[in-house]
Amino acid sequence: MRKVEDHQTAVHETEPEVQATVRAERAVVLLVDDQPIIGEAIRRLLHDQPDIDYHYCSSGSLAVDAAQRVNATVILQDLVMPDVDGMTLLSRYRASSTTRDIPVIVLSSKEDPVIKRDAFQGGANDYLVKLPDKIELMARIHLHSKAYLTQIQRDEAHRSLTESQRQLVLSNSELAERIQELQAVRDELSRLVSTDSLTGLYSRAKWFELAANEFSRHRRYHRPLACLMLDLDFFKRINDTWGHDIGDEVIRQFASVLRAASRQSDSAGRVGGEEFAVVLPETPITGAEEVARRIVTACRVVDIATPTGHVKFSCSVGVAEATETDGSVEDMIRRADSALYEAKRAGRDGWKSA
Repeated sequence: MRKVEDHQTAVHETEPEVQATVRAERAVVLLVDDQPIIGEAIRRLLHDQPDIDYHYCSSGSLAVDAAQRVNATVILQDLVMPDVDGMTLLSRYRASSTTRDIPVIVLSSKEDPVIKRDAFQGGANDYLVKLPDKIELMARIHLHSKAYLTQIQRDEAHRSLTESQRQLVLSNSELAERIQELQAVRDELSRLVSTDSLTGLYSRAKWFELAANEFSRHRRYHRPLACLMLDLDFFKRINDTWGHDIGDEVIRQFASVLRAASRQSDSAGRVGGEEFAVVLPETPITGAEEVARRIVTACRVVDIATPTGHVKFSCSVGVAEATETDGSVEDMIRRADSALYEAKRAGRDGWKSA
């Protein structure tokens, strides 16, 4: 029996990482039986099995601790022992969080249906009459050990995926609340990245992403697509005359004009300090020019009251439609930009088409 004891010590002193690997690949059998002769007989049956580690415990009162110490994947359990009744020991395994799922194969001296029934009701996973046939014993050990290890691996994978969340919560209800909070934070971060904070329109990066997506649809389905490039006229003069707070209010009011003139399918963004853009899916040049006209006209009637007077503003708009010669969305945008500068050179407060 010295060989068994030495092996138990070696397993107990193995580093945690190595233990995890061994546990994932090997069956660890703990025999609980008060008769050393049975312990030796089982050891002889299993000694030539390289994928089975065998441990022996002669005391039922020490069985739960022994199973925890050796990380048993299968327990062979005698039903008749002097210190602890076998059925009582089954209930102890199932009451412990560290042993409740370990498969238990009951060893009995006889084939008795009533004893079998009581054993299974008490928490046993299997039943063998001792001494069992070697082939049958190994088959049942491998079956139950593999099922148990698979369950452990599944549970550990699940725990690793949710560990960061579980550390933030104390109960299942708190976990659900925290997940909702994290989802809200993620949505808010996504909104902040894609939205201009002053106007609520799309940010420059997000607008160019949406415009590129619409251009891809235009190329794929040969549907009309147009865009507007817009600029507030003499915006620096507004800031210098009325201050940056009024300048910010002018930008907000202009954003409201763009939203009012846009359809749900259109995407308006702030692409610079006083520079804006609108992409118009399913829109030919004539439809885009009508949108530009509405925007320019709406700006003329906006009146911002301040303690020192009323502020009015206007805008210039460049209009372009995607053509077959455009290799990318940037080609359409460049033509709209050129039209915008034409509108400025023509006196501002108006629009031009590319």
